Order: sequence, then C-alpha cells, then structure tokens
Amino acid sequence: MIFRFLDKYRDIGLLILRVGIGIMFMCHGLPKLIAGPETWTMLGGAMKSLEVGFTPMVWGFMAAFSEFAGGLLLVPGFFTRPACFFLLATMIVATSMHIGKGDPFLKYSHAMEAGILFLSLIFIGPGKYSLDDQIISAKGD
Repeated sequence: MIFRFLDKYRDIGLLILRVGIGIMFMCHGLPKLIAGPETWTMLGGAMKSLEVGFTPMVWGFMAAFSEFAGGLLLVPGFFTRPACFFLLATMIVATSMHIGKGDPFLKYSHAMEAGILFLSLIFIGPGKYSLDDQIISAKGD
C-alpha cells in the first residue's frame, strides 16, 4: 500500500493534529471569551437556529468557553473526548445557524469541517502522546 511505512507515525500524526487544532481553537475562542456579555449574547443568538431562544448570553459564553477550553485541553490530550464532544456541539450550532440564515456553503464549511474532525477524534481518541493515555497507562500499572 502507498505510504504504508508512515503507519508507525500514527500517534505523532494525532499529536500534530491535536496540538495544531487545539491552538487554533484557543485563538478562535479567546477573543470571544474576553469580549464580554455583548459578544456572548450575539454568539448565543445562534441557538435560535435550533429553536432555543432563552439565555443567549449563557449559550454564547459556553460556546466561547468550549472553543478556548476545548482547544486548551486538546493540546496536551487531557479529557480529549469530552472536549471534542463540546467542540462538536458548538460546531453543530454554528453550522445550523449558517444554514438557517441561507448562507452559502463557503460560510459554514469551516464549522462543518471542524465538526467532522471533532467527531472523528471522539472515535479515534488522543493517541499515545497524550495525558489521557499516560493516565490510563499509569492506572494499569
């Protein structure tokens, strides 16, 4: 099979993916997180696409927090699957909001692609170069 020799680097690939995406989502989430209640309310308005119109400020804060904290957890691979679950939920809302507004594919493709990535990481896991793996290994000893 083509490039089969790279199979032995699968965990390094997962490390690169986690660290890269984690840093990117921290960079996406931090400005939203520190922007405050007005921005959180605007972000939380996206929940209307799912027919949830109450407490938009809380929903917006949770979206900003999930992007930043989820990215922060992805970098070392700590609580990777729960972090990916919350990031996936955030990306589902973002995608739904764009589709509901009638935006073109290019407007929501980033959120959809990120959602696919986070769903995949839920199934794949963080790899052996992660705190999750180190904790599981330590418990097994």
